Amino acid sequence: MTSRDTAHRPGGRWIAHWDPEDREFWEDQGRRIARRNLWASVFAEHLGFSVWSIWSVLTLFMVPETGFDFSPAQKFLLVSVVSLVGAVLRVPYTLAVPMLGGRNWTVVSVLTLLVPTVIAVVLIQSPGTPFWVFLLLAATAGVGGGNFSSSMANINFFFPEREKGLALGLNAGGGNVGVAVVQLAGLGVIAAVGVAGGWALAGLYIPLLLVAAVVSWTRMDNLGTARADVGAQVAAAKDRDFWIMSLLYIGTFGSFIGYSFAFGLLLQNQFGRSPLEAAAVTFIGPLIGSLIRPLGGLMADRFGGARVTLWNFAAMAAGTGLIIAASASGSLAVFTGAFIVLFVLTGIGNGSTYKMIPAIYAARAADLAARGTPRRRAEEHFRRVSGAALGLVGAVGAMGGVGINLVFRQSFASTGGAVSAYTAFLAFYLVCFAVTWAVYLRRPTAVRPDAGAGTDASSGPDPAAQVAR
Repeated sequence: MTSRDTAHRPGGRWIAHWDPEDREFWEDQGRRIARRNLWASVFAEHLGFSVWSIWSVLTLFMVPETGFDFSPAQKFLLVSVVSLVGAVLRVPYTLAVPMLGGRNWTVVSVLTLLVPTVIAVVLIQSPGTPFWVFLLLAATAGVGGGNFSSSMANINFFFPEREKGLALGLNAGGGNVGVAVVQLAGLGVIAAVGVAGGWALAGLYIPLLLVAAVVSWTRMDNLGTARADVGAQVAAAKDRDFWIMSLLYIGTFGSFIGYSFAFGLLLQNQFGRSPLEAAAVTFIGPLIGSLIRPLGGLMADRFGGARVTLWNFAAMAAGTGLIIAASASGSLAVFTGAFIVLFVLTGIGNGSTYKMIPAIYAARAADLAARGTPRRRAEEHFRRVSGAALGLVGAVGAMGGVGINLVFRQSFASTGGAVSAYTAFLAFYLVCFAVTWAVYLRRPTAVRPDAGAGTDASSGPDPAAQVAR
């Protein structure tokens, strides 16, 4: 059976053999099939991000006028738990695609989103619900966060290496925009029916999810060649560069998702903005941060991933300092402008850090080959580890969103404001700046042409650092 043969199995359409590197097959029909799966995947993942972040909008509806008396600390805890569930689910969701098939799992994961959506419709109309019950039920929205990893893993199997960058970028960007879209939809609901209409925002997604399930069922395929690579995940988890890049991605994507969840609450609680006034601004940052992510990748191609990441963290620290000054002076205009700039920087940093990962592992493969390992075997090993690292880094990075909202919660609970939280974030960005410089940019004191990956800087260059530069 060749790449062109398609087998039908109970429960879904399966393509038994798939080889996108076969150029004849790819030009003949592979590209058409892959693109069809890509656009269905983007639609489903977009809705996943929207459901994951829906409580960042619904908290704007939770005001005394609608019967809610939850404190700012409780609301930050609420979005923190939703973010946590989404981050944790990213690892098992990655493994679900090879086990069940990308088409089958996309349908299942989209239909699963109906549960937190229906719960949201009920909860936002039930202000008398005890907070702990409210928290547990709202946390089910975290299932939307897992969709990113399964969607990326699935699309990764469809495209050849030479076209994966654009495909994965479109898939990721289309998903990230879901955060801004649900916030924009929230603005529309508040403007149309007022703060009592939170149920309508959640209800809007029920028919959209049903449409996405139908689209996924009719337009997507399962690949019989997709395999779960648990060994590569274990190897990545033991690797130094994986943990370093996870730290940096916490600083970029963790900031993006954390601030996306928190921005509206900050405008309400720091500056007394009404739900309508807050909703009119909150979508701008996530929208720009999502759309500008490819620019970070392009800048990394042009100037080097580590250099872009380094100066991006410096700019993020400076922007956070400006937010602290605006908070102290009570300047809403400066605060809002600085926060939107910070969103722009998180988008650029998302692109540059993700571009660093394959470059680092490609350099280590070249180094291993230079020391005698057959090149094909070295490249195959680090390609597997790099692919696993991309998925796992995304999961760890999402934990940054949890941390940001927990820090905000503690800051409001302890001081009644957010300045201490901003100070902690500024310090963290400086740590990321220092780590990026020390690991991937610092020049060695002596150069040995035969130095290998992981060699101490005093005895020779780290080829991963050289490529990242």
